[in-house]
Amino acid sequence: MSFDGRLLGGVGVMAAVVETGNFVRAGNALGLTQSGVSRAIARLEMRIGVRLFDRTPRAVTLTDEGRRFHQSVVPLLTSIEDAATEAAGSAAVVRGRLRVNVDPFFARLVIAPRLGKFLAAYPALSVEIMGRDRLGDLVADGFDAAVRFGEPEPSALVARRLLETRVLTCAAPSYLAKHGRPGHPRDLGAGRHECIHYLDPVTGRPFPWEFHRGRQKLRVAVSGRLTVNNVGTMLSACAAGQGVAQILALGTEDLFSRGKLIELFPDWPDERFPLYAFHLSRHVPPAKVRAFLDFVVGSVR
Repeated sequence: MSFDGRLLGGVGVMAAVVETGNFVRAGNALGLTQSGVSRAIARLEMRIGVRLFDRTPRAVTLTDEGRRFHQSVVPLLTSIEDAATEAAGSAAVVRGRLRVNVDPFFARLVIAPRLGKFLAAYPALSVEIMGRDRLGDLVADGFDAAVRFGEPEPSALVARRLLETRVLTCAAPSYLAKHGRPGHPRDLGAGRHECIHYLDPVTGRPFPWEFHRGRQKLRVAVSGRLTVNNVGTMLSACAAGQGVAQILALGTEDLFSRGKLIELFPDWPDERFPLYAFHLSRHVPPAKVRAFLDFVVGSVR
């Protein structure tokens, strides 16, 4: 079998540039000079016959051809790494760098308080938790895994449903004292109540307000002057009496137990919102990804 080791070396340099964001940091990670990285990328581009990166003084980004090539070869590189680890007799060792794209709300309320135990369990692992509003391109952005709320869009990624959390409609006692408590979801319509809109990061439009009870599904056209795209902002505004909000039950139990928020329609309990974990399409994800997914599952339980 004929194999060009320089091709594999060039692919490794390309992966380092994608992960670090520029030639200088890739060189530092690989022990190469910036010019050495540049020459390696130029040889790889000549070898495969396409331009892989758009280079400007401020940024280095993958071309469309480069993104497709990178998406194809990264799983192969990971397979080689896993095979080498297994051959060394340490396939279960969790080590290296793990970079994950996580919903900011979930990262702050669920993951961050428990990270200490996870890091203590794997001293050879370093972790980058990046709070992002959208999934984006996992491969091009250099992520190993992601944790996001909402139904996944079609993609080549492996999506694993972790849980479904209830959607609660709530308000602060101060708001209800001033505006009265609605007795039915329909009472929120026709401008009778000030409702806080939350932007869907996928569509750029506010999420519609729905209420589920068994097989019954009710959609109400609500109005309000406040629109937010951050869960923390929405929770703070709602608790301060700015309006009615629809929030996720996960991570907000303390606000209800302390009386900061009141659930308005406990007799409409069946609307759910899912949480998914994503990783690259492979039969067996790397040990570090498996360890992180197990950690997330344990955290949400």
